Amino acid sequence: MVEMLSFTSDMTIEAIGEKGNSYVDRVWSALYEKMHEELTTAFAEIEDAAYGLYLDQLMPPLFEELEKNGFKALGEVEEGDFIIGKCLNFRNSLEKWGTEDNRSRIFWNVIKNSQNQPIGTLLTELPHSHYKFDIPVAPQIHIIQEFEKQKIVLKIREIKEKSN
Repeated sequence: MVEMLSFTSDMTIEAIGEKGNSYVDRVWSALYEKMHEELTTAFAEIEDAAYGLYLDQLMPPLFEELEKNGFKALGEVEEGDFIIGKCLNFRNSLEKWGTEDNRSRIFWNVIKNSQNQPIGTLLTELPHSHYKFDIPVAPQIHIIQEFEKQKIVLKIREIKEKSN
C-alpha cells in the first residue's frame, strides 16, 4: 500500500493532501470489507473503539511514508493521550457533526518538514455510526494552512458548515 503514496520531501501540504486522498480512496473500501465482520463483533463489545482498530490499519502507511520523507505528523504526546492510526491523537479531534448513524470525527495533524517548520495541517475525517459498525462513506483528507489549535478548530467548523 505504501508504494501508492510516493511522497517526496519537497511536497506542499496540498500535494500531500491530494496523494493522501488518492490513497484513502483506493484502499478504504477493500479494507472495510476485509475487516467488517471482525469489527462488527468488536463494536458490540468496545463500541466506537472499533473505528480505532480500522484506522490502525488504514492510516499508518500514509504516516510512515511522510516520516520516510522527512515530515513529522505526530505532535507532542502528553500523558493520557490516546493515539490511533500511528499519529491520530484523540486530543486533536472534534466530533460534532451529523446524525448518530452518520457522525463525523475529524482528527488534525500539523505537518512539519525536515527543518521542523509547519507547512500546514492534514485533517482526517472519519464518517461513522454510533449504532453499529458502519462507515457510510469514504474517509476524507482535507488540508488547511493553519497550524495553531484555535485556528484549526475554526477552520474545521467552517469546512463542516459548508458541507452541511
